[in-house]
Amino acid sequence: MTMKDLFGKAILDFQTNTSPEDLITETSISEADEMSVAYLFRSYNEMPKLEQKALQLAKGKVLDVGCGAGSHSLTLQNERNLDVTAIDISPNAIEACALRGLKNAKVQDIMTLENEKFDTILLLMNGTGIFGTIKETPRYLQKLKSLLNPRGQILIDSSDIIYMFDDDEDGGKWIPSNGYYGELTFTVSYKNETEATFPWLYLDYNTLQNAAFDNGLKCEMILEGDHYDYLAKLS
Repeated sequence: MTMKDLFGKAILDFQTNTSPEDLITETSISEADEMSVAYLFRSYNEMPKLEQKALQLAKGKVLDVGCGAGSHSLTLQNERNLDVTAIDISPNAIEACALRGLKNAKVQDIMTLENEKFDTILLLMNGTGIFGTIKETPRYLQKLKSLLNPRGQILIDSSDIIYMFDDDEDGGKWIPSNGYYGELTFTVSYKNETEATFPWLYLDYNTLQNAAFDNGLKCEMILEGDHYDYLAKLS
């Protein structure tokens, strides 16, 4: 799948002040929605509580997976003097990170990262998204586990999107019977271009906990957000 890297283009346009526009995101269960690129450039004080908590808990050598515009990494590098490696599959986003002063940002797919170990691995802004599907989740968890130092931690957030489905008359939920309800497909559009649709996974906490356990990881709930979202720690 060739990537137009529209998300990264939007980030780089914003960073270089090249007439940035809103991103348009659409999922298999929701209408097109505008997302302000400026939000990706937020400071620590503008971040949701879950993200602030994750950054407070980060320690040692840190890997920021899917770093986007690099806001989390910059906070850790500049405010906490931590050794941070920021990775993203988007060349444009990584260019923007470098322009923002991130010392160690590189274009890298987490699944091909080798021969490095970290004390903290961060996956924020629906960190489970990159797993794509339930079926792929064990492969990602095993990979993340292989990159951890002894006593290392993975800090990951997601949401239980059950609230997006309609209630039925028994007080239950109308959810698709074919597969897990948190498996969505995502489409991103920017400046009249549209990216190929890609899978994106929202995991409820119990499902994440079970998957972690099955792959030899402990999982604990760190913080619950206001809207079905949560931050978990895997170790």
